[in-house]
Amino acid sequence: MRKIDLPLILDVLFYTVAAWFLSVGILRYFRATTWVAMLASTLIALAAGGVSFALIFHRHRRRSLTKAERERKEKLLLHLALEREKGVADALSAAFLADGKQVISDGGAPVVEGETVVPLFTMQPLSADAVANVIRTFGETPFVLACNALTPEAEKLLASFGRKAMRADEIFSLFERTGTTPERLICGEIPRPKLKARLRRVFSKKNARPFFTGGILLLFMSLFTFFPLYYLITGSILLLSSVFIRVLGYA
Repeated sequence: MRKIDLPLILDVLFYTVAAWFLSVGILRYFRATTWVAMLASTLIALAAGGVSFALIFHRHRRRSLTKAERERKEKLLLHLALEREKGVADALSAAFLADGKQVISDGGAPVVEGETVVPLFTMQPLSADAVANVIRTFGETPFVLACNALTPEAEKLLASFGRKAMRADEIFSLFERTGTTPERLICGEIPRPKLKARLRRVFSKKNARPFFTGGILLLFMSLFTFFPLYYLITGSILLLSSVFIRVLGYA
């Protein structure tokens, strides 16, 4: 079943509702009868919703794909940071072999086409001290440092010795295009907040005050605007919402 794109729905709903209230305000200002204003505003709102959907659908789709890729990358890098050294070395060896590279591996750091790939995945960007330790260990041996990220000082140190680094994007691209991402990732299924937990945050009693303040301000603005209906309806909704949250909301 295709996952509902909630941000897209909310965006379209926002433009549709905004068009409806704006149309009602304008038509009522020009003394249109109530039923004419409501009918015309509904048609205008539906047209605005259709146009907005057509305009932003592809943008939301690209954004959702990018978000999915970003989540996969974060899960892979977290796995590599938590996995044992041999597991990381084996995974890199399999990825490079699938990429058509010549790989020599004996369980340690793989040698890919004459260069040792040194895996050093950490939760934070590698410091200059960590890079210095790798340089001291390998000496004159050609190597490529595979890592999540480097601090600016570490980048300068690595470049001064003529060594290269494979960072997060390159590592993720390698595993993605070769289809060798490990099937079972450590912490690969991080639980998301459930609907009940989200509702508790939305309907927390502390949210009653901003709803109340916003409703009062909108109702006050209805006294001085040419389109009072929008402010009256929206302000009333916010005010009633503040009372509802205050009475029945979560502490």
